[in-house]
Amino acid sequence: MSDDLLPLAEVYARYEPVLGLEVHVELNTASKMFCSCATEFGAEPNSQTCPVCLGLPGSLPVVNAKAVESAIRIGLALNCEIASWCRFARKNYFYPDMTKDWQTSQYDEPICFNGYLDVEVEGEVFRVPVERAHMEEDAGKLLHLGGATGRIQGADYSLVDYNRAGVPLIEIVTKPVFGTGPKAPQVARAYVSALRDIVRALGVSDVRMEQGSLRCDANVSLMPIGATELGLRTETKNVNSLRSIERALSYEIQRQGAILADGGKVKQETRHWHEEGYTSPGRSKETAEDYRYFPEPDIPPIAPSREWVEELRATLPEAPAARRRRLQSEWGFTDAEFRDIIGADALDLIADTVALGCTPAAAKKWWLGELARRANDAGLELDALAITPAQVAELQSLVAAGTINDTLARQVIEGVLSGEGSPGEVVATRSLAIVSDDGALLEAVQAAIAANPDAAASIKAGRQQAIGALIGAVMRTMQGKADASKVRSLIMESLS
Repeated sequence: MSDDLLPLAEVYARYEPVLGLEVHVELNTASKMFCSCATEFGAEPNSQTCPVCLGLPGSLPVVNAKAVESAIRIGLALNCEIASWCRFARKNYFYPDMTKDWQTSQYDEPICFNGYLDVEVEGEVFRVPVERAHMEEDAGKLLHLGGATGRIQGADYSLVDYNRAGVPLIEIVTKPVFGTGPKAPQVARAYVSALRDIVRALGVSDVRMEQGSLRCDANVSLMPIGATELGLRTETKNVNSLRSIERALSYEIQRQGAILADGGKVKQETRHWHEEGYTSPGRSKETAEDYRYFPEPDIPPIAPSREWVEELRATLPEAPAARRRRLQSEWGFTDAEFRDIIGADALDLIADTVALGCTPAAAKKWWLGELARRANDAGLELDALAITPAQVAELQSLVAAGTINDTLARQVIEGVLSGEGSPGEVVATRSLAIVSDDGALLEAVQAAIAANPDAAASIKAGRQQAIGALIGAVMRTMQGKADASKVRSLIMESLS
């Protein structure tokens, strides 16, 4: 990486960042957008294809009705208008992952348009305007082999898996987002997070960013403070985590700021995000005219009836913002505590854990404490950790029952994350259960008293703080497998 970067404080003092976010949501329909091929993730390469999704001559597409329904429900949840008439178009370009040399998409006649989504960042609400949410098909997947990184740079050769070609996508495109100032990267992250929450609540996608079922192309440009003309933008492609969206935009803002401050001109192009913390050039950014859109001749227009649209509106779940307000009230958390939960993207994890019988306070303690620390150390999103809400609820039940304490619970978490089984199985295989044998505990207490006569004398003299030394000695002897309150009681009984 050799880019010059301007400190963020200097960038925001001179320029206004303008965001543009394009989010692709892969629908969880059983079959593809225009054919009956399966959509199972991780299947044998090129095992889920047919003449239609491969674009072979003479094949004819048929629209997936469930995908249209999902598109309308997404649009309604984003406060969009639903078109009474829309159609597909051919987006013409050559790339190895598109065997037809065009993508069947929507252009100037999308099914959903003119919506918005409000997001909150540090107590401030930002309205993100949605230009459109349109239907299209996904492309295949290129596998770059022979290099060290799995990217095209440095690869010896590439293979194509067409299983994903034709999978239904909804692309949600914002209008330019103004007025975010220094919070621009956080607003982008909050928007994608809120969008993910909505789509997940609708049940139309599993929105797993690490598997590519939700992908974000993050556009940003810089406009001198007080100017009215937009700057040239870059588009960082397929950023696959919330954390990376924020980091990639912060980097691009600093990189563009340095170019402009030095009198240069930003090049309109796509960029690739590297998890090491930087972007690199991709290709020059095309305009709509470059794709030579024209109406798809093999697919008739779609005209959703107003009655059907209203029927679908009635199926919408509780809005995520309303759900957050309700859960905060039910759980009794302060605004600051709840902001921490939202900021850690832990709301659904905690809600699922509470639904399994865990108290809200305990669920929050584990997800925002030990588990958040481990996720951060591993560079993972919290929900990517190899532990489930059910396992966290089981862990807390073991603590509540006195089987283990918080210190031992951390060892249990380590075992679960290492694939050793459920919390109960880890406790059993690692022999982590707290010793409940009074005889063994009393023996350890008496040994600690004998080894620490000064502490024992201080306790007898009324200086209770000295008991910590004895408790610590017993816990070391018992390798942490003792109830500290019980140890305290036995020490006091022995000394009295």
